[in-house]
Amino acid sequence: MTVDNGVLDDRSARAWLAVSVEPGMPAVARLVEQVGASEAVRALSAGRPVPDVRPVTDPDPAATAAAVLAAGAASGLRWLCPGDEEWPAGLGGLSHAGTLHRRGGVPYGLWVRGDNVLERLCRQAVAVVGARSSTSYGDDTAGDIAAGLGDADVTVVSGAAYGIDAAAHRGALAVGGATVAVLACGADVVYPRGHDGLLARAVAAGSVVSEAPPGAHPTKVRFLARNRLIAAMTQVVVVVEAGWRSGALNTLAWGNLLHRSCVGVPGPVSSTASAGVHLALREHRADLVTGAAEVREALALIGTEPPAGVSAWNRGELRETDRLGTEQLDVLEVLEVSTGMTVADIAGRTRLPRDAVREVLAMLAGRSLVRCLDDGWRRAVLPRGHGDRTLP
Repeated sequence: MTVDNGVLDDRSARAWLAVSVEPGMPAVARLVEQVGASEAVRALSAGRPVPDVRPVTDPDPAATAAAVLAAGAASGLRWLCPGDEEWPAGLGGLSHAGTLHRRGGVPYGLWVRGDNVLERLCRQAVAVVGARSSTSYGDDTAGDIAAGLGDADVTVVSGAAYGIDAAAHRGALAVGGATVAVLACGADVVYPRGHDGLLARAVAAGSVVSEAPPGAHPTKVRFLARNRLIAAMTQVVVVVEAGWRSGALNTLAWGNLLHRSCVGVPGPVSSTASAGVHLALREHRADLVTGAAEVREALALIGTEPPAGVSAWNRGELRETDRLGTEQLDVLEVLEVSTGMTVADIAGRTRLPRDAVREVLAMLAGRSLVRCLDDGWRRAVLPRGHGDRTLP
């Protein structure tokens, strides 16, 4: 579609950019920000030189744009652009996040496969990424974390690669959670080939997303460009196993640039599969987490209490005494199991007024922590496990 002066409308212009220029070219992204997508197409299609961009000459950009939009529709893809209601807000941060490996900038648009609303999926989302050559420890850990996130209605975002990515997608799907697969090829291309079933399930439970045009094959630079999207579409980046040169560390670096919460799962100290994670932890580029509860804590930005629904075992069980105040703990501390004490005795030992001691004793008795016998107040003997139960 064109407007009267022959310039493409914004949506078509962005489609032309998606098929004519490699994803994540910072110079093109800056040009689009400066003059708009339509003017950028007019300049690029006329052969205007742009740093790091292969010269493009297209005598009919409108036909090119129409063809790629038709190809996307025929493959069951929809074309999202900045400004659409479904556009994930986090992608806007890429406009000022800088560059990595000569890649960066807000994507021209996204091709999406699946009927679920992408913006809604990304409102509470966590990236779980890691090594392709993962270990069983890494796969199990990534799957458990993703399942814990899925149980909490948190979307799991990853790259659909073998190893940790696949384990993360499967973990979310196993509990009926949502997952988004961000590809370095066209959203209509099954890559790797062995993940056709996994990608089909991701489409049903979430979305398959790419900035590469329909039919595009993956390349090294497209993987690097893809990583910035995974970080930008989420609020937390989790790395589970990554070697010294793992692409997952590139995603983590994008998370740092975008000011996302970045966390890493430690592995055995002798594991080369976790060497990159350990380096990131040592250099404070990521915080250490051991499970879904701690990832959800990072997502909720809560450091003192677990988010609602987090099981307490992962943080150490709460005891009956953990939520007692200072005066209550002082009274409980002076009481004995085998010998009774009067209120006057307790007041003298704790230096609390007698009325305050009586109030504390009544509260402690209500929690079955103390009992009153003929010889006075005693500390109660709790049944096994009673002292470790989680308080409401």
